[in-house]
Amino acid sequence: MKKLFIFFVLFWSIQIFSQSYPFKITGKIQTKKEKQAIEAATVHLEKIKDSSVVSYTISDDKGVFSLEGKSFHKNLKLFVSFVGMKDYSKLISLDKKSLYNLGNISLDEEGTLLNEVVIKSRAPITVKKDTLEFNVKSFKTKKDANVEDLLKKLPGVEVDEAGKITVNGKPVNKILVNGKPFFGNDPTITTKNLTKEIIEKVQITDTKSKSDAFSGGKGDANNKTINLTIKKENNKGWFGRITAGAGTDSRYEGATMINRFNNDRRVSVLASANNINSPGFSFGEIQKMFGGGNTWYSSNGSFSVNGRRFGGGQGIVKSKTAGATYADTYKKGLDVNLNYFYSGSSSNNDSKRNRENILPDGSRYFSSTNSSTFDENDNHNIDAEFDIEIDSTFLINIAPRFIKNDREGTYNSLQQSFDNNQILTNKSSINSRSISNANNFENDIDITKRLNSKGSFIKASITNQIDKATTENFNISKTEIFGSSPSVEDRNQFSDITNNLNSYRTSVSYRYALISKKLFLDFEYRYRKNERENINNTFNFNSTTNQYSNFDTDLSSNFKSNDITKTPSLGIAYKVKKWRFDFEAGYVNRTLENTDKLRPNLNLKKDFNALKVKSTFIYRFDSKASIYLNYNLENDAPSIRQLQPFKDVSNPLNIVTGNPSLKPIKRHRMYFNFNKYNWQQRTGLFIYFGGDLVNNQVVSKSTIDANFVRNTTYENVNGAYNIWGGGSYSKQIKLDSISTIKLRLGTYFNGNRNVNFFNDIQYKSTTTSIQPNITFTFEWNKIISIEPRYTISLSKTTFDIDNFNNLNFTRHNLNIRTKTNFPKKLEWRNDIRYNYNPNVVGFNKSAWFWNSTLAYSLMKDKGTITLKAYDLLNQNNNVRRTSNSNYIEDSESTVLQQYFLLGFSWKFNSLGKKGKIKDYNYSF
Repeated sequence: MKKLFIFFVLFWSIQIFSQSYPFKITGKIQTKKEKQAIEAATVHLEKIKDSSVVSYTISDDKGVFSLEGKSFHKNLKLFVSFVGMKDYSKLISLDKKSLYNLGNISLDEEGTLLNEVVIKSRAPITVKKDTLEFNVKSFKTKKDANVEDLLKKLPGVEVDEAGKITVNGKPVNKILVNGKPFFGNDPTITTKNLTKEIIEKVQITDTKSKSDAFSGGKGDANNKTINLTIKKENNKGWFGRITAGAGTDSRYEGATMINRFNNDRRVSVLASANNINSPGFSFGEIQKMFGGGNTWYSSNGSFSVNGRRFGGGQGIVKSKTAGATYADTYKKGLDVNLNYFYSGSSSNNDSKRNRENILPDGSRYFSSTNSSTFDENDNHNIDAEFDIEIDSTFLINIAPRFIKNDREGTYNSLQQSFDNNQILTNKSSINSRSISNANNFENDIDITKRLNSKGSFIKASITNQIDKATTENFNISKTEIFGSSPSVEDRNQFSDITNNLNSYRTSVSYRYALISKKLFLDFEYRYRKNERENINNTFNFNSTTNQYSNFDTDLSSNFKSNDITKTPSLGIAYKVKKWRFDFEAGYVNRTLENTDKLRPNLNLKKDFNALKVKSTFIYRFDSKASIYLNYNLENDAPSIRQLQPFKDVSNPLNIVTGNPSLKPIKRHRMYFNFNKYNWQQRTGLFIYFGGDLVNNQVVSKSTIDANFVRNTTYENVNGAYNIWGGGSYSKQIKLDSISTIKLRLGTYFNGNRNVNFFNDIQYKSTTTSIQPNITFTFEWNKIISIEPRYTISLSKTTFDIDNFNNLNFTRHNLNIRTKTNFPKKLEWRNDIRYNYNPNVVGFNKSAWFWNSTLAYSLMKDKGTITLKAYDLLNQNNNVRRTSNSNYIEDSESTVLQQYFLLGFSWKFNSLGKKGKIKDYNYSF
């Protein structure tokens, strides 16, 4: 069967190539008057019959372009366009001759408004300063495609199975609709629920805050923002979706989303509920329902079988959500965005852990833990954004947020430790219940004033955060220590805990233009004050009064701390068309002060002073390639918990004491990346490298006595580092107008050195790992899509002491994702995974996972019936092995088991002229 399929693909490909017309069209684009080369002009071919795009490219910095490919159609039309210039067009008749040199093509200036040129442009791609714009009409998808399906068709854009989006290797961290957020910061709500048909343009830029965008600030060159512009005629009406499903083992899901767009005014509501470990808002897409589900090793040698991503991991989770959003633009430059989101969940999990602990002297002891947890959580989130443009030079942004969280849970556990001869040395049991309430309020105010047209501005920001949290905890525990000095400690306690935070963060910055729009001098002053209060009143149970009335000083605390940071800085920035350089140096003055009302002798006050440096260099070779280089010198102070010599005895088997002699941490960080995308060849290359060198890193320093009771403090060490890097190469091959092949090669490597303390022995562990991968995607006529991906992961950990053995781990992962749309109304998707772990001992070395969904469209594409199968092979058991320098641990916990779910979904859409229904689409 496999050989027959390969023969069919090869035979079919040969037939395609033999019937198509190959072509290569070259030329040079220039201005008509000055005869200057035009960089980033768009060149594309259209079919005369239906104006669909055959191929496209953009010109280089010399104005030269080369457009090549194959077409079934002989008669085509060539278009050349550039923002602010009149379009050029020419009829092209293909024959056996494959080379067409058009020579110099001169473009004249456009007399109409610039905005009209952009809106009416037919070009598939437009490069406009720092914005890359795609014309949605030029990219074919299935009829019922959503925004995620559209993004997958755009050159240089990749969307993984979790919905994470990258553009030429750089992550997308913000998605806007007509320049405004859509339901907060969850991009998948936008990409999975807005349909392609209502979108006109997809604009991609470097991520900038509203203040940076208004003032012309530099923004974030390593993250991207996608803005979806909606067609004017499609920006008024209703659209939404309702879905419900039920399955075996009492599994269920339900979700609804209703949207009302009226030009600048936008109102949306949503709600969902399920017990299939699908957190957040989801219509039951296969990626969200089934997740990643794989067996993996971490860089320190750990692996998990069917971890959290594939079935919710730690326990069974029931979740429910509800939300609403409102956005509008009022007169006099006032933009308003309001959001409310509720999320609730309940989860239960039973787990078992068996650990082999390794000491530096080579001796070993063993521990086992059985635990059970139940947790209920309710979260309310209200946020708003007010953008007030006083005039064309003065902007005020106000963003208040309020979060209320209520949680209740229980925890029961039994832990035992054994010596090397399997003799029980200590045992601990815990039964606890806690109720907590937390309120958080935060308000950001940004004020931006442009001073002139040269690029000078002044900005000020004020952020105030107030957190108030209370917890009531009931704890019954028993700790038994055996051996030569046996002891038993019984606890029956109630703790009343209060944690408060009052935080102020302010900054004032001034940019002065030394050379108009090129050279700038930056002055900035930052102030931050975090005032924290921690009160833990613990009472022992009084058997006489049957009340918790005996105050326990050892387990109680009453801290009040201040963390104050003042940072004046001076910087210089230079930017021209091709490159940009920024350098900033600041002096950090930080004061940590802690008052212990129960133990005044432990009060402390520490001052830390350090230099802070930040520098960035960006060079753009042309519209296709750029490099980014960054160096930071960062300094951080140890935490109050690490500094204060307070003895924390809340866990009798692990007593923790702070170290007031700790020094500040100094970190040197460097990062470099190279990015290139060839529009004609459809090839993308992204390479990155980074590293941290840490001085005075704070690490735990533990000692263990003969009964395996641990005493821990903290120590400064040198010699720790972390380096990482990788890259990806992608190639898209368009065989013809209906067939596409995509190839992606990638790799990731990491190397880190940790300095450890155990029983007064200091040693170093060095871990190196590499993960090369290859992905191949074949798509044919919107009917068949096959995407296999293979990854091999190699890791090695070495130690500088002889009592530890070096660790080597290898794993192989193969993932095959398929999609078929045949017959026309039936869609079948599969996610098949195979994992092989040759280093596993005591577990199966390999595992298969297969998840599938069938969707049938009916009611003129308004409705969809779905049948979803989770873990067809029923191998989800969530077994995990973790290994590092101190221990090897095997664990197992509750996991979602196999189920089948039948559902129905209905979509409605009245967007468009006169409320005409234009599209009813579903997505998985």
